[in-house]
Amino acid sequence: MTVTAATDLVEPLTAGPGWAEEIRRLARERDAVVLAHNYQRPEIQDVADHTGDSLALSRIAAASDASTIVFCGVHFMAETAKILAPDKTVLIPDARAGCSLADSITADELRVWKAEHPGAVVVSYVNTTAAVKAETDVCCTSSNAVEVVRSIPADREILFLPDQFLGAHVRRETGRENLHVWAGECHVHAGINGAELTARAQADPEADLFVHPECGCATSALYLAGAGAVPADQVHILSTGGMLDAAKNTTRRSVLVATEVGMLHQLRRANPDVDFRPVNDRASCGYMKMITPGALTRALVEGRDEVHVDADTAARARGAVQRMIEIGRPGGGE
Repeated sequence: MTVTAATDLVEPLTAGPGWAEEIRRLARERDAVVLAHNYQRPEIQDVADHTGDSLALSRIAAASDASTIVFCGVHFMAETAKILAPDKTVLIPDARAGCSLADSITADELRVWKAEHPGAVVVSYVNTTAAVKAETDVCCTSSNAVEVVRSIPADREILFLPDQFLGAHVRRETGRENLHVWAGECHVHAGINGAELTARAQADPEADLFVHPECGCATSALYLAGAGAVPADQVHILSTGGMLDAAKNTTRRSVLVATEVGMLHQLRRANPDVDFRPVNDRASCGYMKMITPGALTRALVEGRDEVHVDADTAARARGAVQRMIEIGRPGGGE
């Protein structure tokens, strides 16, 4: 990926009176659609035309009539939108917004790994760079990773990357012993640990647990259920899109949520009568929060920072995403 970046830093402005109306006016003038990931600041989520998972938003971008996509998220998400909408202009409001999980494996590292396992099928989480997707056989999301792996013949080796916790979840669900998992992680999700989850669950035994499979505490959640410490029907391993669906339908008065804290804004909007609380209230992604009202304003006014993916890389990466969609139930982004 290359990014046409701003030369000076964006000051972290707050959303003052009339800001939302100004953003919508600027978006109309630029023929732009504003997309916001579920982990964005609440004011960014509220002003966006669409809020959701990265893959779901990228598919919205591809289907949109707008000529410009403003993706309020991190680099790999804007890349995925460009891959699926190559003829559109894609802007990310702050080019510095990276991702520790996507950065945990490079295309060169993947090529070396593939050479060590000739003939293996490469399954990459959508939370990867365009260059890694281009070296991938089929992508997956957290909601369909198990289904994607089960679609691969049992005698084929699989290289699963980059998230070790999602990989462990897939191995646990499928029983695949020939599934090799890359030791990558999202530093925010990895920091939500089992001890915290156990303590919160014990303090509120009636609460449902919504746990993202990228979390370091996912195994602990299943252990609590298996040991009878928490009823099994209260433990839910869910993508962010799955959390939203579950939030709308839960009959519990309280829910403990193990994922990045920005997700709480959408959950509380989905069901205001439920007390949604974070397992770890410090689980905030600094990269996601780099998209400020000031950054979004500048992106629309000045048309920066633009994301580019070269045509060959985009075509190869698009094939990996398309093969996932053909398997079925692509779900959300993560």
